[in-house]
Amino acid sequence: MLFPFAFLSFFRNFAHTNRNMNMDTLKKAFARKLLEVKAVKLQPNEPFTWASGWKSPIYTDNRKTLSFPELRTMVKLALTHMILEHFPQAEAVAGVATGAIAQGALVADELNLPYVYVRPKPKDHGMGNQIEGELPEGAKVIVVEDLISTGGSSLKAVDALRRAGFEVVGMVASYTYGFPVAEEAFREAGVELLTISDYEHVVSEAQATGYIAEKDVALLKEWRKDPANWNKE
Repeated sequence: MLFPFAFLSFFRNFAHTNRNMNMDTLKKAFARKLLEVKAVKLQPNEPFTWASGWKSPIYTDNRKTLSFPELRTMVKLALTHMILEHFPQAEAVAGVATGAIAQGALVADELNLPYVYVRPKPKDHGMGNQIEGELPEGAKVIVVEDLISTGGSSLKAVDALRRAGFEVVGMVASYTYGFPVAEEAFREAGVELLTISDYEHVVSEAQATGYIAEKDVALLKEWRKDPANWNKE
């Protein structure tokens, strides 16, 4: 077992204790679990190459959380709590394809709300749908995402929902790198973003557990400042 059932009770009783203290506890706990199941991998001295061509000391695959029942429940409950606490007006849930389709469905089921998922672009066959599923006309929608990098694909989903006549009340996600370009994009789009954990907490927990050496921390922080130009020849 990843952690005892008593740990899950922490999230079920989340709203009954000090909010700020618990949010930091949540971010630390989730960051540590991502490292434990290798949903996040850190290689400061052997960088990954992202699809964008960026060199990166970190690789994240939050879909791995779906393979561990208690961690999957942790994600579901944490996202659900954030929605109830910060976006109680939400009338429907939309997951961003493909990574957040499952997380979004889990959250919608917990909240007993209608659910759709949003493709990066309309299908080139059949009905040509970009939004899969059906929601009440003009519904207030909370968007569920798994990972925020530059924010581009996440905000494309927001734009598709708005063009379809829905009101996007905000977005919740498992994890964000916290890139300045993403923060600016969300501000410009008028979308409030809340996440279970983030890059700072992953680096902090990786250092605390001995996953990385203290000398690697400065390098990891430097990458976050300008990831597009980091480690270029």
